[in-house]
Amino acid sequence: MSNRVVFLLVPGVHLLDLAGPAQVFGTAGDFGFPYRLDYVAERELVPSAQGLPLQAGTDWPVLDRDDLLVVPGWRVPGEGAADCFPLPLGPGPLEALRAHHEAGGTVASICAGAEALGAAGLLDGRRCTTHHDIQDELARRHPRAQVVRDVLYTTDDRVVTSAGIASGIDLALHLVAGRHGPAVAAQIARDMVVYARRNGHEPQASAMLRHRAHLDDGVHRVQDLIDARFAEPLPLALLAGAARVSERTLTRLFTRATGGLTPLRYQQTLRVERAEHLISHGATVEAAAREVGFDDARMLRRLRSRSAEADS
Repeated sequence: MSNRVVFLLVPGVHLLDLAGPAQVFGTAGDFGFPYRLDYVAERELVPSAQGLPLQAGTDWPVLDRDDLLVVPGWRVPGEGAADCFPLPLGPGPLEALRAHHEAGGTVASICAGAEALGAAGLLDGRRCTTHHDIQDELARRHPRAQVVRDVLYTTDDRVVTSAGIASGIDLALHLVAGRHGPAVAAQIARDMVVYARRNGHEPQASAMLRHRAHLDDGVHRVQDLIDARFAEPLPLALLAGAARVSERTLTRLFTRATGGLTPLRYQQTLRVERAEHLISHGATVEAAAREVGFDDARMLRRLRSRSAEADS
């Protein structure tokens, strides 16, 4: 899989719309998944909304279908949040967006970047979102788009849009999790000290991310161990040793940090989530149960039923 992210910079680009996702993909390299980050624009010098000029290339790289193409949001410095229309881009970048998606690639936007996708025709008939201040204008300019309000990000047929600013980090972590698994995304979130990651429009999908909203290093070490070996038997004594506390203390600290889960319940949650993924991709319940570490399917069925009851 190609690990390249190309950021299309628009005059007035918001620094955090760019820097947040770039930091996520850059940090992925620290965990064995290096990304090449490229920055392209129509002119080499790109003014930012915050006044810092940015340098970009003007020649587009040859894109592979596995490459990501991201459009950060922008704003005219000194103007209101809605003053990002009309789109300050020529036809060349819009054609590049269309061509990449038509070739099977993924395109993403942060904040006002959704307007670039809309102008390229990529929002027609698809769910999308943007910053709440410009949702009405986006819907007016692109009436065939399904603008979703009060969400952090949406995904629809390799078109990914986010609400903007900090939600660009959520979007990038979501993309990393889809490519390399939620454990890698959780490691990156922890390294960036953004443990409390948020999902787009559904309840938090992965316990690896959902239960990281704490700063207890000992519990994080135990979670790292369980995340990596959740299909194996993991005695409480082994986990307590990783945290360098007693078994009783670990249970108390772990339960408090994760919002009520014991280490065993956390491991079971990971097993069920992985099994659900395998089943959704065609595995039988029996095969999925064995793959995630259960002796047979009975325990998996019991835990799935319990989870369904809790969600109802």
